[in-house]
Amino acid sequence: MMACLPVLVVYFFRLLGNRRRAAPNHARMTLKEKLAAGRPILGLSLMFDCPPLVEMAGALGFDWVLLDCEHGALEIGGLEPMIAAADAAGVAAIVRPPANSPELILRALDRGAAGLQCPHVMNAGEARAIVSAAKYHPLGERGLAVGTRSSRYGMRESVSEYIARANRETLICVQIEHADALPHIEEIAAVPGVDVVFVGAMDLSQSLGFPGATDAPEVARAVEDAFRRIRAAGAIAGTSGKPELAKSRLDLGVRYHYTHVTSLFGAAAKPYLDLASATA
Repeated sequence: MMACLPVLVVYFFRLLGNRRRAAPNHARMTLKEKLAAGRPILGLSLMFDCPPLVEMAGALGFDWVLLDCEHGALEIGGLEPMIAAADAAGVAAIVRPPANSPELILRALDRGAAGLQCPHVMNAGEARAIVSAAKYHPLGERGLAVGTRSSRYGMRESVSEYIARANRETLICVQIEHADALPHIEEIAAVPGVDVVFVGAMDLSQSLGFPGATDAPEVARAVEDAFRRIRAAGAIAGTSGKPELAKSRLDLGVRYHYTHVTSLFGAAAKPYLDLASATA
């Protein structure tokens, strides 16, 4: 696999490059519109505060960035510069809150996030609560305020226009990442307002008794079966992984995929640093 790694990384960036050249045709499409058109959307996960990296992701052609407040150093209150950089770079910002409370969901969305990726969803009731916290009436009970960044500060559209746009465009991704959630895949996928059902293979591996061993046969079977059931239920399947796994995931029908900036950096750096030992 290591011998193939530079080729796979090149493939990943070539895929992004091809999409970037096609960007003018999709410049005004939301993530939900891209998914509805059958396009895979590729993202980049960031765990620390760095707006220039968000801008670079947009320049490279990523569809979205994941601003990770669950595992990363990012705080909900400090998201706004990162989301502003995403908007300026033409890349959508998805926030993973540290917990799925209505208060944290509201603060992330009011900063202008294009959507949410909510962790550790166990059943349909929890998925419904997330949708309710993220959508305005009549789809939910999200707190409504004028003058927020998400409403363009009330300067470009009426409140009713903003509500309609937010309810239409905000993407909701829920994460299934525990063995106890697997029996509930179909009911979670059927919740109105859930756009993506995401399989978190790392936490799932731990709950199955193989912590971190996402390539263990028991884990691999559970992950692939989850993809199949999500798609059979008519939902969009999502997951994350290293760049060299992206193609195999897309071949399994995944349409919402991200990799980590550290994975890309590490994979690209190794062959470069190996030049020193090769020429010593």
